[in-house]
Amino acid sequence: MRANQATAEVFFTAFKALGDREREAFFEKVISIRRLREDLFDILMIEEAKKPKGKPVSARDYFAKRCK
Repeated sequence: MRANQATAEVFFTAFKALGDREREAFFEKVISIRRLREDLFDILMIEEAKKPKGKPVSARDYFAKRCK
């Protein structure tokens, strides 16, 4: 496991251990940062686009079109 993957695993494990109130506080902090909020929205849109009703869309293609 690479160092960045190990770090991500530690943070995710800590996140899963949070209670409901702490998790809500964490998400409030995340969405208060515009760039992070936009990244989460982009991920949501990509996942929606991948559903069988539509054609598959890679993240690279999505971001390339979005940046134009």
